[in-house]
Amino acid sequence: MEASAWDEMVLVGVVARTHGRHGEVVVNPETDFPEDRFAPGGTLFLEGTPAPRPLRIRALWFHGARPVLAFEEIRALSDAETLRGAQLRVPATSLRPLPDGAWYEHDLVGCTVRTLGGDEVGAVTSIEGPAGARRLIVTVEGSEIDVPLADEICVAVDPAAREILIDPPEGLLEVNR
Repeated sequence: MEASAWDEMVLVGVVARTHGRHGEVVVNPETDFPEDRFAPGGTLFLEGTPAPRPLRIRALWFHGARPVLAFEEIRALSDAETLRGAQLRVPATSLRPLPDGAWYEHDLVGCTVRTLGGDEVGAVTSIEGPAGARRLIVTVEGSEIDVPLADEICVAVDPAAREILIDPPEGLLEVNR
């Protein structure tokens, strides 16, 4: 893979900390499918020079709601410590198709956000927050507006058209500016 491939990859988790003495790590998942995405035998990638560095998953178990991963290439606590805070990514081509009406969050980045009245709010620059409380970070004129990613507010999401229509409650857009 080329170095530019990193930007084309999709974030699926971030290494939170080490676990145990044999190089295992606890991951904060950024996927709705952690059992599948982190299954033994799969490959995740770390940012590297000149190309992303592959890590083959040796084992998976869960500590609470978070996956604990063991990699073939990481067998020592000292090596696992270097992974703290590292993003784990996969090629976008490895993502499974979603049913109609569903989307991957990374597909929303760059979408234009408009109100039902047709007013342009701005462009989605990221998505933040825990599951169940996700919000779109919309940039407009150098400032950010947080828009809850909720069906009653985001009434039409069309990644193919690069557009999200919102019906914001009174004051939502103003309070964020």
